[in-house]
Amino acid sequence: MTTLPLMESALLSTVARSLVQIEIEPRPLIPARPLEAGEQYRFHFDMTKCIGCKCCVVACNEQNGNPATLNWRRVGEVEGGHYPNTQRHYLSMGCNHCLEPSCLIGCPVEAYTKDPKTGVVLHSADTCIGCQYCTWNCSYGVPQYNAERGVVGKCDMCHNRLDDGMAPACVSACPESAIAIEIVNVAEWRRDYLSANAPGLPSADDSISTTRVTLPENLVPDTGRVDLQRVEPEHPHWPLVFMLVLTQLSVGAFAVLWLLDMLGRSTALTIAALASLGLAGISLGASTLHLGRPIYAWRALKGLRQSWLSREVLTLSLFAGAASAFAGMLLFDLSGRGVVGFATFVAGLAGVTCSARIYVVRARPAWFSGYTVAEFYSTALLLGPLFVQMLDGGVPSWVRVAAIAGASGQLITQLLKFLWLSRSDVFELRASSLLLSGRLQNLFVTRLAVLAIAGVMLPLIATRGWIIAAAFAAALAGEWLGRYLFFVSVVPKNMAAGFASGERRAA
Repeated sequence: MTTLPLMESALLSTVARSLVQIEIEPRPLIPARPLEAGEQYRFHFDMTKCIGCKCCVVACNEQNGNPATLNWRRVGEVEGGHYPNTQRHYLSMGCNHCLEPSCLIGCPVEAYTKDPKTGVVLHSADTCIGCQYCTWNCSYGVPQYNAERGVVGKCDMCHNRLDDGMAPACVSACPESAIAIEIVNVAEWRRDYLSANAPGLPSADDSISTTRVTLPENLVPDTGRVDLQRVEPEHPHWPLVFMLVLTQLSVGAFAVLWLLDMLGRSTALTIAALASLGLAGISLGASTLHLGRPIYAWRALKGLRQSWLSREVLTLSLFAGAASAFAGMLLFDLSGRGVVGFATFVAGLAGVTCSARIYVVRARPAWFSGYTVAEFYSTALLLGPLFVQMLDGGVPSWVRVAAIAGASGQLITQLLKFLWLSRSDVFELRASSLLLSGRLQNLFVTRLAVLAIAGVMLPLIATRGWIIAAAFAAALAGEWLGRYLFFVSVVPKNMAAGFASGERRAA
């Protein structure tokens, strides 16, 4: 009679001990074996375990000495379903240590390296000049600019801790073991990296993220980010607003001056050339104000093989040198100006092209199109001829026609771009159009009105010098406004933010 209860008791005791053993023996937080050839470390995030406590965020900041407002690891939220069957999940992300890191590809000073032994993407603060180009290139918003230090920083998987056989701070701090380090075969992952995709994250296609995400089995199909309605303007980057417009003005002006000189028109060309050269010099000098460490601006030439920013620095420097020579030859009426003027035009055109290509990046969808290049060219075609005409009212009629063509091209570009943004199903593109038609509506309408009036109507009817001067001043202000809108209306790709986050507000 007592044998059965005793056997049941023993069985239950065995099961209980097994469950306790399973419970107190969590999965390894770091790999037990060393890396082999063709392998690298990566993060594994288990969404089924994350409770959104943000211990990982606090531990990361503590480990790296970052202020509370600067997070190299962030926790976002995604939700889905319909009442009463709803779901809420959390998403913890640091650097994804991608196979094709866009931050590394775009850096002009080669501050990023991908460690050949571990695959970890490292950033050198000593090399960084604070240009912030990498923050535009990364679809996940991983690199963070520290204004106090003047440099960028990012998650490095606590590689020093890994070398000592310790788990990264975020991994150690997670009470649910939702984050771990594991080994991935690079060739196999490159062929199939779908496990890096998750609701609330940009597609891994942009840079081939290596982070593996374990999703809940019962995840509802409409699960998405909770911060869709919190979109606010981005930083305007005033030094770049100032620099880009004046540089393009100078390029357009020297193109007109070269053509006028080739056609035998030498009246007032010297004054216009010197004035255009002065504007170019001021704009290039002002561009260094955008850098966190401007004293090291010369380093920007290091990345010519891969960075459009390095190429911009080189081509605009060549333009400034050729423009100086051309202006000097005009001043002293030297022969051979045609060749030097053509070199000035080519270098300037290359400089504007490189400037535009800096912003044609996947992480900024509203910039990632031909409209960016068209917008920059149109500024040069509008302001350059207007500037020359203002300084020399006796220029041929084709100069006025060129300015009108530039304004018309800019106006058409802006209207077509807005139509493209507003009709898109892509969240970031649609959000950009909502900014332009919402919080930025008055500025956007003003921009279009200035183009129509100062760029088209006034040059058509202008008979006096002061009207052209007024048209140029208004057009210049309009292009500065347009470049401001270019920066603030872009909505970057990023991981989902938290529901209660105050980082983004409604458009």
